[in-house]
Amino acid sequence: MEWDWNFVREIMPTLIQGVKITILATVLGSVLAAIVGLAIALARRSPNRVVARSVGWFAEFIRGTPLLVQLYFIFYVLPDIGVLLPPLVAGVIGLGLHYGTYTAEVYRAGIDNVPRGQWEAAKACNFNVRQTWTHIILPQAIPPMIPALANYFIAMFKETPLLSAITVLELMNQAKSVANSYYRYIEPMTLVGAFFLVISLCSVVLLRWLEHRYGRIER
Repeated sequence: MEWDWNFVREIMPTLIQGVKITILATVLGSVLAAIVGLAIALARRSPNRVVARSVGWFAEFIRGTPLLVQLYFIFYVLPDIGVLLPPLVAGVIGLGLHYGTYTAEVYRAGIDNVPRGQWEAAKACNFNVRQTWTHIILPQAIPPMIPALANYFIAMFKETPLLSAITVLELMNQAKSVANSYYRYIEPMTLVGAFFLVISLCSVVLLRWLEHRYGRIER
């Protein structure tokens, strides 16, 4: 089968639309993962052992099951109990929860690396819990985490083709739709690989800058 540039020009707008949805899902999923990860990390440090252990078991359960199974559960099983979510919303929730359990470990490592003296200094200054976290601990803990967090967000971007399983019209789903309609696969699938490669390489360049700017964090 020969490469057809006319066909490429014809399908490019559809694929570009898929790229937009892919990037949107990644950005929203990354924001949710960052929030969920921080919440899990803080909950696991709770003095309440029930809360800490319950959150720990939840995180282990999510990490121990495939993302695809979780997406199917959110999109296809939850409607049976009355929770009906649009495909993109379900996909973002699935990505955010799944990767949130991994970013939680990055947060945990960053928080544990803050010198104990900083906690004691906050106590000596009569800071309450909220002030200690927002003014002392997190500003020191988060910057070294950024390269590791960026690694997970790049991995999330490359996992977005799984969203096609729940009918999200991201890049892979759009490419499959075009390929099945015209019975031509070489152009759309090659372009999918090219889009992912280019965006991933741009993300890696940004990651390298972040590593240079903030330094590496060992995981």
